[in-house]
Amino acid sequence: MNGHVLVLNQDYSALTVCSVERAVILIHLQKVHLVEAADERYVRSPSTKLPWPSIVRLKEYANVPYKRVMLSRKNVLKRDQNTCQYCGTQGNLTIDHVVPKSRGGRDTWENLVAACVTCNNRKGDQTPEEAGMELTRQPFRPSYVMFLRDFAGEVHDTWKPYLFLS
Repeated sequence: MNGHVLVLNQDYSALTVCSVERAVILIHLQKVHLVEAADERYVRSPSTKLPWPSIVRLKEYANVPYKRVMLSRKNVLKRDQNTCQYCGTQGNLTIDHVVPKSRGGRDTWENLVAACVTCNNRKGDQTPEEAGMELTRQPFRPSYVMFLRDFAGEVHDTWKPYLFLS
C-alpha cells in the first residue's frame, strides 16, 4: 500500500499527508470521510473492497495552532532542494550562515543556506558580497503547505485546489 494521502481538516484546510494504510484505518474507524479516490484502484481484503484513498477529510474539526516549519539542518537542505546556493552543486553539503555568527548572524531561516564544503570554505568568515559570491536565491521562511507538498513528492492534480496550487 505505497502512496500518500492528503488529510484535510473538517474545513477542508490541508493538515498533513499520511500513508494509504493509515488512511484506510481512519476510514474503517469512521474518523474521516473519503473526498477523492484513485481511479480504478482498490484496497482489497477477503471480504471487503475499498476505493484507494487520495484525499480524506476529518469528521471532527482538529484545532491546530499555527503550523510552523521547524528550523533544522534537514529542513534547510530540503528548502534549498539539496543544492548549494552559491554554485548549484548537489554533493557534500553543509549549512552556511549568510551573515557569519562572528558578526552577529543568527540561526534563522533568512540567514541559513545550503552550501557545498568548497563554497563554505571559500566564503569563510565573510558576507557573500565581501567574498565576491552571489546567492542563487535569497533564503526565506518556508510555508507549511510547501513542506506538505514536498514531503509527498509528486502532487496529484486532485490535491492542488486544497494546497492552493491551481
